[in-house]
Amino acid sequence: MFEQIDLSLVNWSRAQFALTAIYHWLFVPLTLGISFIIAFMETIYVRTGNEEWKRITKFWMTLFGINFAIGVATGIILEFEFGTNWSNYSWFVGDIFGAPLAIEGIMAFFMESTFIAIMFFGWTKVSKKVHLTATWLTAIGANLSALWILVANGWMQNPVGMWFNPETARNEMLNFWEVLFSPSAASKFTHTTSSGFVLAALFVIGISSWFLLKKREINLAKKSILVASIFGIISSLYLIGSGDFSAKAVAHTQPMKLAAMEGLFEGTEQAPLLAFGILTKFNDEEILNNEDKFILKMEVPFKGFLSYMIHGDFKTFVPGVKDLVHGNPEYNIMSFQEKIERGYHAQQVLKELLEVKDKNSVKFVDLYSKFQDPVFLNDYFKYFGYGAYYDEDPEVVKNTNVLKLIPNIPLTFYAFHTMVLLGMLFLLIFVVYLYFVLTQKLQNKKWLYIIGIISIPLAYLASQAGWIVAEVGRQPWVIQDLMPTLTAVTKISASSVKVTFLLFSITFTALLIAELKIMFTQIKKGPSDH
Repeated sequence: MFEQIDLSLVNWSRAQFALTAIYHWLFVPLTLGISFIIAFMETIYVRTGNEEWKRITKFWMTLFGINFAIGVATGIILEFEFGTNWSNYSWFVGDIFGAPLAIEGIMAFFMESTFIAIMFFGWTKVSKKVHLTATWLTAIGANLSALWILVANGWMQNPVGMWFNPETARNEMLNFWEVLFSPSAASKFTHTTSSGFVLAALFVIGISSWFLLKKREINLAKKSILVASIFGIISSLYLIGSGDFSAKAVAHTQPMKLAAMEGLFEGTEQAPLLAFGILTKFNDEEILNNEDKFILKMEVPFKGFLSYMIHGDFKTFVPGVKDLVHGNPEYNIMSFQEKIERGYHAQQVLKELLEVKDKNSVKFVDLYSKFQDPVFLNDYFKYFGYGAYYDEDPEVVKNTNVLKLIPNIPLTFYAFHTMVLLGMLFLLIFVVYLYFVLTQKLQNKKWLYIIGIISIPLAYLASQAGWIVAEVGRQPWVIQDLMPTLTAVTKISASSVKVTFLLFSITFTALLIAELKIMFTQIKKGPSDH
């Protein structure tokens, strides 16, 4: 199987998509969060009639506009890459992935565009309440646009609400509402948007801290910090709750990702929750040995806390990497080797069906009926993607190919714990800022201003780490258990992908530099008095 695949093409296609996604996500979270902060500020202006709040609103709105405009460009390229670099994937997902993207396109280019125009250019053309409504609808529209992208991503993490059409070899949607409201989609949306809210709150606090450090726009800075710190505390609590919900969804649908996140190599009852740790250096062959993989680790001092967080019971068994690879009959956990054999059987049934020319023949009807049989679907097709790792030599499967089904554990582990620890730090920062602004002791706190400024890049680091956990942690799957990344790529030359990777690197870097330059210029200029 692997001899027929250009792994260089796969790796470069993955690198190009990762590059685009990383750059795109530099712009999106700020848009999601700051749009609501602006809406709150304008609401205060409309309720109080205080022109200072209008001035503050317009300043942050300008920064929102700069960020939004450049973010759109990277998002469009990201969607095009599904067709150019991942055509096998695009074919295999049928109308399931396309439907949410189509809805997102409609919302982004109609709802958002309309209300953004009113928000920016309607200050003197419509009433205060109409303008405020447009601002709120822009914020809601931006987050609803994100909803459809995240629903599509949630489906990739946990494919539900569909059936596989063996005649076309495509997955087709059966239940739109099951796709929309699946636990994976819901957790993906709530956790991703709440992380954007936290980032935006830190963005506002950081820039306001810069003004205080420079002894400029003191009133604007204090009022902005008041709104952002309250918004940040609420968002942080929402983020913690959505994170817990997301971890539960991952535990049930992607147990290998959870094991990588927690550095859990051997499953156990009363599984401990690891606060942080330092892994030893190990290669693929050493992942499954019996040696301790940690140089240092700190556990939460409550025995079985991970078991309780995931299953609501301190004594519940949580599988580790070894259990998932080798299987654990005591807990009904199937080995990767058996999943590979079952997936290969499902692929052979499909191959045999596609070779039958007469669709009215008994053989065709019999093979077709298997893809409507709940037993076959649950016992074999459920592991369809594992068949890509089949080899006629069982020893190759057992000793080599099963290792390809394990994600990059160190990267997933460190990204997850970096995200969690920074999230806790951010909550503390919001509380401290709120305390000082309410007690009117914010003046001359240089140490706090510096922390606020530094928190901006830390927020982006935490946000990117979250996506590393989500996407690296589910490898090698592009669609969990149904399609591995290596079978999803378009059959084009790796050299062409390398060229576009280089071009995108230059283009996106230029866009980022342009945005930062414009943003810094606008911040230094400060709010307009006219």
